[in-house]
Amino acid sequence: MTENLRSVCVYCGSRDGRDEAYAQAAEDVGKMLADNAWRLVYGAGDVGLMGRVANAVQEAGGATFGVIPTHLMDWEVGKRDLDSFIVTETMHERKKVMFMNADAVVVLPGGAGSLDEFFEALTWRQLKLHGKPIILLNVGGFWNPLVSLLEHIVERGFAGDDILSFVQLAADVTELEALLGSAFAR
Repeated sequence: MTENLRSVCVYCGSRDGRDEAYAQAAEDVGKMLADNAWRLVYGAGDVGLMGRVANAVQEAGGATFGVIPTHLMDWEVGKRDLDSFIVTETMHERKKVMFMNADAVVVLPGGAGSLDEFFEALTWRQLKLHGKPIILLNVGGFWNPLVSLLEHIVERGFAGDDILSFVQLAADVTELEALLGSAFAR
């Protein structure tokens, strides 16, 4: 990474989901990243929301950094026309490379993989292994059940209140942009 380049790791679905708002949000996030000269770091897929974010970044002239494990090259249609394209042996390596090359984490709607990546970033933050912002893009309230689960975990005594402060919610891309801008201004 160059000294001034900020990078945002985006976790999101390898499918589009059933609500067209998810696809629109993914495209809007990609354009917003490029407009701010923030590099996209993501799973290097060319399908679902992943592909939409990356294509929008590229169409707007932004920088892309993709990481994909060999076993997902066909399944997620590895997007080889990125500025940086890294192929790893395992999912663990993929997540590590993505996270280490980012200054912030943004989670769009997604499935089990997105949840896995989110919880790993959250756990590492809880263990004081990083201080990177973790932001959920709450398109149409998609992440409300997750926020309720985190509150439930705190209420039942399995985490301290501080875990709730490690996660920020953005209702839309405009709010996401403001949260990232504020974090990067520090």
